[in-house]
Amino acid sequence: MKTPTPAIGIDFGTSNSAMAFALEGGLAQSLPLEGTATTMPTALFYNAEDRSTHFGREAVALYLSGVEGRLMRSLKSLLGSSLMQETTAVYDGLVSFQDIVARFLHELATRAEQTLGQRPERVVLGRPVHFVDDDAKRDRQAEDSLRQAARSAGYRDISFQLEPIAAAFDYEQRVTKESVILIVDIGGGTSDFTVVRLGPERMTRADRASDVLATSGVHIGGTDFDQRLNLECVMPLLGFRHHDARGREVPSKVFFELSSWHLINWLYAPKAVRQAQELRSSYADMRLHDRLMTVLEERYGHRIANEVEQAKIESSVNDAPSTIDLSFVETGLCASLTPADMAQQLAELLAKTVASAHECVRRAGLRSNDLDAIYLTGGSSALRPFQQALRRGFAGVQITEGDLFGGVAAGLAYSARAAGVHGRA
Repeated sequence: MKTPTPAIGIDFGTSNSAMAFALEGGLAQSLPLEGTATTMPTALFYNAEDRSTHFGREAVALYLSGVEGRLMRSLKSLLGSSLMQETTAVYDGLVSFQDIVARFLHELATRAEQTLGQRPERVVLGRPVHFVDDDAKRDRQAEDSLRQAARSAGYRDISFQLEPIAAAFDYEQRVTKESVILIVDIGGGTSDFTVVRLGPERMTRADRASDVLATSGVHIGGTDFDQRLNLECVMPLLGFRHHDARGREVPSKVFFELSSWHLINWLYAPKAVRQAQELRSSYADMRLHDRLMTVLEERYGHRIANEVEQAKIESSVNDAPSTIDLSFVETGLCASLTPADMAQQLAELLAKTVASAHECVRRAGLRSNDLDAIYLTGGSSALRPFQQALRRGFAGVQITEGDLFGGVAAGLAYSARAAGVHGRA
């Protein structure tokens, strides 16, 4: 008799994705997705030169190396929008963004099969507290789109769990006594919060609904931080906030789109390039417009976004200034990013994020000093200015950093096991 394949948890993230499974009585195990790496950038590259499709780090590397083709990133940001059903041109014709998400989920199943020996059919998918802020209808559409993409990818039994609750289930494996915890999950596209009661005696319960005291979320994440830094540090070198001789500001729409991962590709279309060319009369300094056109004509938008992201990480990790190399646009061109600049430029977004955390605690009927700890997960929760803002907002509360990239997937696997949708080893 064939051993059933365990149900898996998939953290389909805006920036990175991860998968895990949990057999009866054991800890969750992350699935390797790229070599030994257990996370993979949520990216696809349609290689126009040899008509092939690539994923993850390989996709990003091929694009940045100059291979002709289409890079797709931040696909999760499109869920709940009308763009999901729109089509875009790739090497073998037109493909919808709905189908692109399905293609990525199908690839995850293929890579899971290499470890499990069988293709997984049962999955618990993570979802943010809000795909779309303050719009219940679009939020349902987003979940429906993700469910349909999973079904098209070959998954048969599909369910959902809130990502911060999944993170709580992962953290609970290390809790030695009953505790009230604020789970903080800062991902690429959303920031989600849950106040939850955890403990060794509670983790065996099938129904944990009463342990979830409150949830909140806001549609702000790492890609929003990157966009703001891109706008403030790089886009002025291309004409953002520039004025013509009569004092009129260059229209800003192109700069907002050029600094948003999921919108950059649209600017490479001939119509968009023509519209950018027509902006020349709005410039007093033609050198800035020349740079803008170089970026669009040479399709450097994603490369700039990547440079900004890496500079953000470097400045945060080292607590020191970093350089954004733009020499591929113009010889010697660069921008700088200091920790102080980053904190200032992100202050508004960080304030809204911390306010959502406070709202979650308020909904639970608690005060911050009622919390036993704050648990951080999601790659963007490591950002130094965010952690500094969180410590100011929750002074005196212990903050613990968990598995930033794999914790949610592990919790989703525990969720699948607790619900009884799993196979036995």
